[in-house]
Amino acid sequence: MRSGVIAQKVGMTRVFSESGEHVPVTVLQLAQCQVVAHRSKDKNGYVALQLGAGPRRPNNMNKADRGYFAKAKVEPRRKLAEFRVSEDALIPVGAEITADHFVAGQFVDVCGISIGKGFAGGMKRWNFGGLRASHGVSISHRSIGSTGGRQDPGKTFKNKKMPGHMGVDRITTLNLKIVSTDVERGLLLVEGAVPGAKGGWITVRDAVKKKLPKEAPKPGKFRVSETAAEAKPTEAPAAAAPAAKEGA
Repeated sequence: MRSGVIAQKVGMTRVFSESGEHVPVTVLQLAQCQVVAHRSKDKNGYVALQLGAGPRRPNNMNKADRGYFAKAKVEPRRKLAEFRVSEDALIPVGAEITADHFVAGQFVDVCGISIGKGFAGGMKRWNFGGLRASHGVSISHRSIGSTGGRQDPGKTFKNKKMPGHMGVDRITTLNLKIVSTDVERGLLLVEGAVPGAKGGWITVRDAVKKKLPKEAPKPGKFRVSETAAEAKPTEAPAAAAPAAKEGA
């Protein structure tokens, strides 16, 4: 099980296939997606990688957060996320994951925070049909109708679909295809729509319901800086060279 990545949503565009058909894609940018810490089974009870993305000014951080990044010898990051991985898929701390971590044609699962819509009624929020347009209905055409019984049960049950705050929910979209990648600019082109607004943070990982292609690098594609290589000399098969390379 490989690690995912943290990306930032740039927007939507389209590309053309070899047959001339246009394919709508969402552009995701890897904003210096870097390994910040490891989670081990002995210490934490599970195996995972903590990744950070996006620059952050140290002046806007408290002392504890500055010390956390200083201990890992990693630049402060704006967004943090954990990805469960197998023990043979660990990537050295300080390594930066590149866009060719994914290959064209493979399927991924993306997760983001949906766009907030504010307070919405039942028809917009839950797709209710509303009341009749005539036959005695006046003023309340878009109301949701009855929310509970009379004497029995005599109350409105919890989790009843009602008007309320719409959006700003954690949404996961499964089985989106990677159309292409741009390593130099750190871009992923994902077919279809991705939840979230422009500039929002998106997590991307291998699809759980699809088979991983044989071409996908294991444990992934990353580049290791000289500072990270000196800090973690024991991780050396993957951290030996500063250039981007495929881990063993």
